[in-house]
Amino acid sequence: MTRNTAGPAPAVPLPSPKERRRLREARALSEEQVAAAVGVTPATVRAWETGRTNPRGRRRAAYARLIGCAGHRPAPSPSVEATGSSTMSPTEPGTGPSMDAFTPDAPTRDADAEALTLTRDPDADAPAASAPEGHEPAAPVPQPRAGLTAEEAYDALYTLTAPGLTHQMHLLTGRRKLSREAVEHAFRTAWQRWPEVARDRDPAGWVRAVAYEYAMSPWHRLRRTHRRADAPPRDPARRALFEALLGLPPSYRRTLLLHDAVGLGLPETAAETEASTPAAASRLLNARATLAERLPELAGSVDPGGRSTVLQERLGALALAEEVPEPPPAPAVRAGSERVAGLWTRAALCFGVLLVSTTAFTLHTAPTQYEQPLAPAARVGGVPPLGGPEKLTPQDLKLQKSLRGRLAHGPERLVPRIP
Repeated sequence: MTRNTAGPAPAVPLPSPKERRRLREARALSEEQVAAAVGVTPATVRAWETGRTNPRGRRRAAYARLIGCAGHRPAPSPSVEATGSSTMSPTEPGTGPSMDAFTPDAPTRDADAEALTLTRDPDADAPAASAPEGHEPAAPVPQPRAGLTAEEAYDALYTLTAPGLTHQMHLLTGRRKLSREAVEHAFRTAWQRWPEVARDRDPAGWVRAVAYEYAMSPWHRLRRTHRRADAPPRDPARRALFEALLGLPPSYRRTLLLHDAVGLGLPETAAETEASTPAAASRLLNARATLAERLPELAGSVDPGGRSTVLQERLGALALAEEVPEPPPAPAVRAGSERVAGLWTRAALCFGVLLVSTTAFTLHTAPTQYEQPLAPAARVGGVPPLGGPEKLTPQDLKLQKSLRGRLAHGPERLVPRIP
């Protein structure tokens, strides 16, 4: 027998769908180019990058080599992986305060966070996406050592990211209570889906995306406590920036914060906002142009890199100057997540019991014998209809004329006599 050359090739580990798209765009490859090189359609490549399907066999290996992740290592199981990473990345000196400085007590971490051994992710050696001129690329996401329990890893992630994420939510919404509520909701959701979050390449980005989606929900307008934004800062410069930022459309505001404040690259920003890279770039340029019309220091800077640097400095100073409510401790968030999950579970069980009871009651009270319904009324034919007085016949007319001709006062009726 001859060996089948079309057989399945050894499985090559691939990153997450979001990371596949980022690596492809970092190499300036379009979906059509990747599809032509691998031998599939652009729709198939799009399905690979959205997570609906995965490549197999030789196409999997060719796709991995094409996007530059042939040496990718699969993520370890959540039992041995501790996912604690900071949402904010430090910047180089001279580029302004970073989002990591939003955490007031960043130098004083707890014992679990200080015990983490942070190392560079070996999978982050892919070519970096081209960022606007003058903008520093985001630093590699630190990864902690293995050996922590799920609770310890979750607490470390919460301690490192929750304070800075609360400041981001305040810049995004302008509401302090909603900022804390969004962060708490995101971390509750993360604890309920912790196995999925633990396997993610960027757990902090996973939590940040959930918090942004919750904070930007239009349903908050129906709530009385969140209809109006909080009072703006007293400083005129900060107030102008704060009001100009809140005046942007939500999608523009989110793109601007992720790119110019958090420090994500353009492909990462597009992937997190679920938009194409050209759409994210257009939103970023429009947001900067709108802010430049209201802020004199941005209007004087024509270079996009200079605008990015000024915006990073101004946004960092604005976030540090504003006081936001301190997020609750991590054990309280975990307990609240478990309590909410328990309430939903009990509600589902009660609904199931109610449904079963209603079905049983219906079966018990329903008739067991079929009763044929009455036939609808049918019209009967052949019977003459009832009528009024009929027309007199000639004989009747003759008799009537005879009676009228007689005397009105005739003799009395004779009583017959019996002989």
